[in-house]
Amino acid sequence: MKASTFVYPWDVNGDPEAAGRIAALGVRQVTLAAAYHSTRALTPRHPRHRIVTAEHAAVLYPTDDRWEGRELRPYAAGDWAPGDAFGEAAAALADAGLEVHTWVVLAHNSRLGAEHPGTSVVNAYGDRYPWAPCIAQPATRAYLVDLAAEAAVRPGAHGTELESLGWYGLQHLHAHDKTGGVALGDAGMYLMALCFCPTCREGYGSQGLDADELAAAVRGALEPLWRGAPEEDGWTGVEKLLGEANAAATRAWRDETARTLQEAAVAAVRAAAPEGFQVLLHADPVTYHVGANPGVDPAHILSVADGVVVPCAGGPGLLTPFARQRREGAVIAANLGVVSGMGGSPGTVAADAARARELGATEVRLYHAGLASDADLEAVRKGLSGL
Repeated sequence: MKASTFVYPWDVNGDPEAAGRIAALGVRQVTLAAAYHSTRALTPRHPRHRIVTAEHAAVLYPTDDRWEGRELRPYAAGDWAPGDAFGEAAAALADAGLEVHTWVVLAHNSRLGAEHPGTSVVNAYGDRYPWAPCIAQPATRAYLVDLAAEAAVRPGAHGTELESLGWYGLQHLHAHDKTGGVALGDAGMYLMALCFCPTCREGYGSQGLDADELAAAVRGALEPLWRGAPEEDGWTGVEKLLGEANAAATRAWRDETARTLQEAAVAAVRAAAPEGFQVLLHADPVTYHVGANPGVDPAHILSVADGVVVPCAGGPGLLTPFARQRREGAVIAANLGVVSGMGGSPGTVAADAARARELGATEVRLYHAGLASDADLEAVRKGLSGL
């Protein structure tokens, strides 16, 4: 069962032992960040530093001239990943015998929202989510599609994994996050993710809704939750809070918006890539879910991309809807946490991978070789030796 681990360029560059250490885990592939959001990350073994602060979302390579004269364009990294940080790390990893795939974060960019506030998701209260570009806006969609093509198809890469290619919502872990004080549930989070920017207001109109009336309905539906009413979960919870007709219309607009963006981005990557280049999406099989693993329709996405990377932190159950499609050659990769300090289970990686395979996984992803302790990595090495 093929295993790949996620890696940042700063885990490798400046550490001559890093690439060999990762190869010694028993993985055949690395998923190396080429475009990534802001973060603060540990580097437990690096000879020059222990903490890397990536101050804003950035590309980790030099951009080309496709961005000249455009208002929306990717930002260069600072001293945390200067120059062609991706290319340097990719070369070292390839020299260690590892197949390199790109890791590309798309609709998750706080600096974009801060400098271009009109690009952000706007909730029913008028609050902007600067970390969440609205994927319905034409200029934003064009930016995301071109970024996908450029960041995915880096020299030496054999494939890509596209993260956040869909709607983002309230969930973010933004700065010192203080948003967990009220239990909104799955349904409340959906309502808080609904965008009311001018483009989305027109989109709701195309579904027969009045945007002002819809926003008022969303606020009214959320009010009991703010007062401590029990949270509602699942799509039936959304329908209960918002009404079946309103819920269906919002989902129709948002599903189509995400679906067409995903189609366009994958097509752009394929057009730029060599033959045989693999294109995967980080995805959740529930279309109304938002975030780094945005919701998709399993049948549709497996007809567009070569496969999916599926979050399994809460168990492997999300694999099943993709496996049921029985698409010949499709990659269904179970994303397993192996950093014990972040809730992962490095000691059970073999058992977790075996269970994932029973539910249809064809590969595993390990999050994350750069962040894990030596003890975690040793447990992973032992576990992978049994796959």
